[in-house]
Amino acid sequence: SEQLFVEMADRMAAEGWRDAGYEFICIDDCWMAPTRDRQGRLQADPKRFPSGIRKLADYVHSKGLKLGIYSDVGNKTCAGFPGSYNHYDLDAQTFASWGVDLLKFDGCNSDSLELLAEGYRRMSLALNKTGRSIVYSCEWPFYLRPVQQPNYTEIKQYCNHWRNFYDVYDSWSSIKSILDWTALHQDTIVKIAGPGGWNDPDMALVIGNFGLSWDQSVTQMAMWAIMAAPLFMSNDLRHISPEAKWLLQNQEVIAINQDPLGKQGYQLTKDKTFQLWERPLSGRAYAVAVLNHQEIGGPQKFPLSLTFLGNGLACNPACSVRQVLPASRDWGVYSWISSLSVEVNPTGTVLLKV
Repeated sequence: SEQLFVEMADRMAAEGWRDAGYEFICIDDCWMAPTRDRQGRLQADPKRFPSGIRKLADYVHSKGLKLGIYSDVGNKTCAGFPGSYNHYDLDAQTFASWGVDLLKFDGCNSDSLELLAEGYRRMSLALNKTGRSIVYSCEWPFYLRPVQQPNYTEIKQYCNHWRNFYDVYDSWSSIKSILDWTALHQDTIVKIAGPGGWNDPDMALVIGNFGLSWDQSVTQMAMWAIMAAPLFMSNDLRHISPEAKWLLQNQEVIAINQDPLGKQGYQLTKDKTFQLWERPLSGRAYAVAVLNHQEIGGPQKFPLSLTFLGNGLACNPACSVRQVLPASRDWGVYSWISSLSVEVNPTGTVLLKV
């Protein structure tokens, strides 16, 4: 309901979220009335959004925030509301006239992959034609993948970020499956990411809900930063623990995630217990994540050879190492041939900046 979004906007402005860099507040599926109006335009559900989307956008903007909305490339949205098929220009103009700043464009109920691709292209052009700056979030490759390999060069021409894999759920198995899928496909997806276009491992940081332990929450935050993922929270800011808030607003992690070089990280090695990931950062720095993917036992030690990082360049001839998560502290300066021991909890991650 609009009341919920108003309350979230208030919290985002008052409790440090906006100042930490979270600026979009996004409405997902089910916001619409079941039919279009007499002019063929989408309309908000009159019971849940009695003041309309324009009024809500004005309120969100008054808090220094931006408003995101949802539509679908096909005849109907995933939940069965009116889709944008054959209405791309009209819907783009409608969203722009309401003051919308982001469109999540889903891929349900499209009759063919050709129509799907054409719809994503057409909505991109239609949004640009409005003259309003609207972030374009696509699900294009996710719907292609079962049948064909997506052309990421083309997708990046049209979209600002794009979903590759299933919906995230508030569970460790969901987070783990997203990380496994990303590592498995990193050769095709990592190189395309960069300023203007990003791989989206689904919209949601589920930190602050019920399903993840503290170590698993740290892992999600660290790994979304390594993957250069858009940081969208899916949680209730009225009921969030101080620990979850500290993690989600952690400036050092956000700085890694938002690094201006815009290169996505990748998995370097994996064994029975550990995964080692790195991400090149600006200023010749690297973010390094050591993930313990065991789900039983206690903390385990991982021997990290600095020679191994950044094709041998990260620490040549010397480097400083700082731990960012699970707590921040300086580890000091090391030479190229040093080896460190990193202790990591089961399902946890230690995030370093080298």
